[in-house]
Amino acid sequence: MSEAPPFRTIELSEPSLTEPGLRFATVKSPALRRRADVTFYVPEQDSVTAQRLPLVLLLHGVYGSHWAWALKGAAHRVLQKLIKVGECEPMMLAMPSDGLWGDGSGYLHHQEADYARWIVEEVPTLAALVEPRVTKAPLFISGLSMGGYGALRLGARFAEKFAGISAHSSITDFRQMEGFVEEPMDTFKLSSDEEPGVFEAMLHRRGKLPPFRFDCGTEDDLIEYNRVLHRDLDHEGIHHVYEEYPGAHTWEYWTEHVADTFRFFTSVLRAK
Repeated sequence: MSEAPPFRTIELSEPSLTEPGLRFATVKSPALRRRADVTFYVPEQDSVTAQRLPLVLLLHGVYGSHWAWALKGAAHRVLQKLIKVGECEPMMLAMPSDGLWGDGSGYLHHQEADYARWIVEEVPTLAALVEPRVTKAPLFISGLSMGGYGALRLGARFAEKFAGISAHSSITDFRQMEGFVEEPMDTFKLSSDEEPGVFEAMLHRRGKLPPFRFDCGTEDDLIEYNRVLHRDLDHEGIHHVYEEYPGAHTWEYWTEHVADTFRFFTSVLRAK
């Protein structure tokens, strides 16, 4: 008996109608029980010689969706430039929507839909259908703001799946979402098995964490939360890289510093 397909329906954009390397996908997600979207980027073919292509999950912030990293942050162009000058290994980008709950799902497991499973399990599965070379290749996760929270927390909670984690301008605890979203915190209705704190997730999996880094702009309202996370991790002896740069909670900052994410993931790949 043949295995059931992972998605009931998959719609893919026509490559000739988009910027080279970009593909847009819509699938019926079992985790979300509705349709969901992902933007993919595969580097120019002449820069990809290996049989395996590492996959980077890039998570957006509140109010955004799957297109934000590419069409507001130019993440794919940043990556391609770094590949061309030899600063980065070729990688595929998967830029999913967060599931479009309210102003932002937090990439958490709600009682009515599992936004964490969508990211950790279903998006990599879909990426492998679009580009088979990512199958069994190293998997990385990154994001900005709410997406930084998702990257740090999911990267820790599912540490065995990821080769590296990077985050920019991150929310560091679920309660900080209150400063960004219209929805009251109790309407998130998180699953009873959810673990909403970044530090707690990392503490529970200390010794199993992949290499990780995070940064924040010195004019960002979230800077103190990031400094506290850095100090707490230092206090517990959990190895990490933390950096601060001039800048605020803006796309100018994220477009510039997503390059640090790609360089960091490249350093992980080249160290193996």
